[in-house]
Amino acid sequence: MEYVEEDYLMISGIQHFKFCRRQWALIHVEQQWAENAHTVVGELMHRKVHDPYLTEKRKDVIIARALPVVSREMGASGECDAVEFYRAEDGINLHGHRGLFKIYPVEYKKGRPKLTEEDELQLTAQAMCLEEMFSTEIPEGALFYGETRRREKIEFTQVLRKEVRDMFLEMHQYYDRKYTPKVKYTKACNSCSLKLSFLELEGQFQ
Repeated sequence: MEYVEEDYLMISGIQHFKFCRRQWALIHVEQQWAENAHTVVGELMHRKVHDPYLTEKRKDVIIARALPVVSREMGASGECDAVEFYRAEDGINLHGHRGLFKIYPVEYKKGRPKLTEEDELQLTAQAMCLEEMFSTEIPEGALFYGETRRREKIEFTQVLRKEVRDMFLEMHQYYDRKYTPKVKYTKACNSCSLKLSFLELEGQFQ
């Protein structure tokens, strides 16, 4: 099965879906959104790294920023913060450039590595889109964290790939039904931007 463009879901929605299915549905199905300090800092960092007109070349490496990616198979679309193309004998052809190249996606995050896997899943989804677009295999990529100023290498395992596919399948089912699931309250709810925004608004009327 292949999805048509108007049915594509945002790759970045994996972050919300992994954190909380209800949060994802409120944002992506009901079109609600609220910013807190976490989302604002993250947005500023992405503005800095994203320049859709910028392509750098460093010796045998070409760096493309804000590269649009899609997957008809998963019904997903989005942008990669940065994609590095390394010259390699067993790589792929790159339009406008001589030689062959390996693909290495890099995603930028504001904080430090998480205990949960939402960052790895988002990067894996980007890699899977790139694989479909360029008809190649991408074994690994990297997450760069603003707080540690370090890259964390991520291997795109079959476990991560399966979870990405399963998540998009479930997201499409919710989206098609316009369904917002209910969830049990946990400590993680305290860091939800939608919850914090609601509490701030409630305080204005007390």
